[in-house]
Amino acid sequence: MPGRRDARPFVKWAGGKAQLLKQFEPYFPGPAHFGRYFEPFVGGGAVFFHLQNTGRLPQQVFLFDTNDELINAYQVVRDRIDDLIALLAVHQARHSRDYYYHIRDLDCCSDDLTPVERAARAIYLNRTCYNGLYRVNSRGWFNVPMGRYRNPGIVREVTLRAAGAALQGAHVETRDFGSVVELARPGDFFYFDPPYDPISTTASFTGYTAGSFRAEDQRRLAAVFAELSHRGCLCMLSNSYTPLIVELYRGFRLETVQAARPISSDPRGRGSIKEVVVLNYR
Repeated sequence: MPGRRDARPFVKWAGGKAQLLKQFEPYFPGPAHFGRYFEPFVGGGAVFFHLQNTGRLPQQVFLFDTNDELINAYQVVRDRIDDLIALLAVHQARHSRDYYYHIRDLDCCSDDLTPVERAARAIYLNRTCYNGLYRVNSRGWFNVPMGRYRNPGIVREVTLRAAGAALQGAHVETRDFGSVVELARPGDFFYFDPPYDPISTTASFTGYTAGSFRAEDQRRLAAVFAELSHRGCLCMLSNSYTPLIVELYRGFRLETVQAARPISSDPRGRGSIKEVVVLNYR
């Protein structure tokens, strides 16, 4: 059976950090150096699962995001894993083009859907939509077309059960990153992975929620980072290596990593792009 140290992301997520974990290793603080762990932009959770797998997380873990559908999926994976797997098996058996668009058109905010049904819908769409992309329109409706997969692997029971085991005891909540200041204590470790500052006018993608993440949000996040630092917290942040980000965090330690990212509108046009890691500790 999978355990707490076999976990990995159970959803595809734009900007996921799995490919960067080896480069991040020198920058994570040791487990003896922090008390509680916070991830205010949990996304796919690659960093959380990695730190959990390697035995470096404390008992108190807080995972936040503003995406209600994502947070509900985390909560159901943690609390209702058997019911979730059973419903995903139904989706897998019925999967077709017509079925995909029927499920996509369901109102995820309706009281007619239970938390388990919402989570199964979100995971099913994530596994079968184009490129695993999560995008919503201005009304908050998921609007990604179906992808072309021979076998999308909708259930993936081992991955889901391992994630559920890793999430036991974790506090998972829909919450804006700005509110974490009120929770902070000296010695807490915060890892921030916000929507990235666009490296060009055509590279911006922040459509994970009905709102978007703009330059003013980057500035607000930098102020939170500074306030947490003032309060004695350990903070690590990932972002694009852009003039705005370098300017916002110029008083902190800046390191760089190389990430494989699309460098044009054609997803085949991939290259290595420099990203920044901001730290307030040595």
